[in-house]
Amino acid sequence: MPEINVLIIGAGSIGNHLANAARQKKWLVSMYDKDLEALRRTKNQIYPDRYKKWDDSIKLLNEFPSKKNYNVVFIGTPPNTHIEIAIKIIEDVNPQVLMIEKPLSPPFFDLSPFLEKCNISNTKVLVGFNHNLTENTNFAENLIDEGVVGYPISLHVRWLEHWGGIFGAHPWLSGPKDSYLGYYKKGGGACGEHSHAISIWQHFSSYMGCGLIDEVSATMDLFEKDGLEYDQSSVINVRSRDGLFGTIIQDVITEPAQKTLRIQGSKGFIEWYVNFDHNNDAVKYGDLNGKFKLKLFKKSRPDDFKGEINHIEKLLKDSSIDSPLSLERGIETMKVIEAAFKSQSTFTSTKIN
Repeated sequence: MPEINVLIIGAGSIGNHLANAARQKKWLVSMYDKDLEALRRTKNQIYPDRYKKWDDSIKLLNEFPSKKNYNVVFIGTPPNTHIEIAIKIIEDVNPQVLMIEKPLSPPFFDLSPFLEKCNISNTKVLVGFNHNLTENTNFAENLIDEGVVGYPISLHVRWLEHWGGIFGAHPWLSGPKDSYLGYYKKGGGACGEHSHAISIWQHFSSYMGCGLIDEVSATMDLFEKDGLEYDQSSVINVRSRDGLFGTIIQDVITEPAQKTLRIQGSKGFIEWYVNFDHNNDAVKYGDLNGKFKLKLFKKSRPDDFKGEINHIEKLLKDSSIDSPLSLERGIETMKVIEAAFKSQSTFTSTKIN
């Protein structure tokens, strides 16, 4: 394969993770940020602190690089800026692959101008739900294929994590008021920031042939003070188009964190864990008689992005591959977030169009 040129928009935490993951493939990486201080922080603090030393091959750009020959573009900026930047990238850069960090946008955002651009472009657009491609996810899919679950009965996801870890990775932020995180209308709060939970529910439901979510009933604990407005806890009851029932619970207050998924079936169960302990993801699985096995997947934080980068490499060779990160799936996750807020405000169950 010829040299791969990568452009990363945004020199924050996710931008550094993606830069490091791309460099493991020896891809050529440029990182743009309009904030010169963010670029200095990347070079002198974030990247060397995480990965031992700065990589001099990474180009830092303070001017937007329009009309450049980039194969892959990552957008790692706040959600309320994603769509405007994505339109500009499709118009000016036209990469083979464009990946937008999750969530795709704030809820109730007008995506129609962006979708019009996508419809006339050959760019493959993805949304960065990287846990759909991690080793524990692949292993759980194999167990489903082997019939461990049998007929699926329920699917429950917990994504409970105090956002102190986010601010630890962004020490230049003093709290939720300093970014989009404290404002659900900008894509923050539990449903937006921890939308991995919704995405992974949809992923496994679809994988088991149960379809996407089409009915939502939600209760949220909304924090509204000093101008902040976000869901600090969200409990969403869901049902898929083919009748699979489950729950999705997210918050930004639980510590230590709990990120789990459980599939209960007619023959057995699968439990899927992110950060089962400090060094491992995991999958626990067994039958209805209480016998179970535990499979550990050794990993560090940078490993969370390996599956994503490997997948993009495959897409560069064959863009027709079905992607668990597809734009369509990202939109379906946004529909669930929007339905949850509608349900919360109307105190009723909400159907997804």
